[in-house]
Amino acid sequence: MARRATGGRAAGRAEVKGARRPELRLPPPEPWSEEELRPDGDYDGLEFRDTDLTGQDGVGARFMDCVLTGCALDGTALGRARILDSVLTGPRGVGTQLAESTFRDVEVIDARLGGTQLHGAVLERVVIRGGKIDFLNLREARLKDVVFESCVLVEPDFAGASLERVEFVDCALREADFGSATLKDVDLRGAAPLEIVRGLDRLSGAVISTGQLLDLAPVLAAELGIRVE
Repeated sequence: MARRATGGRAAGRAEVKGARRPELRLPPPEPWSEEELRPDGDYDGLEFRDTDLTGQDGVGARFMDCVLTGCALDGTALGRARILDSVLTGPRGVGTQLAESTFRDVEVIDARLGGTQLHGAVLERVVIRGGKIDFLNLREARLKDVVFESCVLVEPDFAGASLERVEFVDCALREADFGSATLKDVDLRGAAPLEIVRGLDRLSGAVISTGQLLDLAPVLAAELGIRVE
């Protein structure tokens, strides 16, 4: 009996599990009427529209079934916050503090962010679509069922992070750091360009295209101590 071939592109694709995306059905939100966020505040079913949250303190707050549109988040303190079943459209800001926060069933659309601190955070069933994020700090974070789609990531830091079922779709990934990261079912084929400055040895749980392998060859050779002449 002839043995069925198990190699080839089809088999390789079958081994990569796709990310589960959030399925949001938000009730009509009520306008947020307070002047400032409160630490450990509880925000349920609210709309924050064109709200300036610069420098405000919402550490430990919980946002559920919320809609945030066009909000300024410069230096906003949201460490250990829980953002659940919510949509953030057009968030902008530099130095937003989200360390050890939780994002679950969340869509982030057309973000314009820089230096966002998400180290130690947990992201599950999250889609980040459109926009540009510079110097995203995801050190030691846990990402599961996360999709980066049609966005630009400049110098994202995934060092020490855990990535499972993470997809990069039509996404620019520039000078990424995967040092000491753990990857499982990570699909990098949709990243163009794909630039990795550290952690090529951690990509055993990822899939890349043949073209991407050729582009990464010089960096890979240097990391392995191979001289190419």
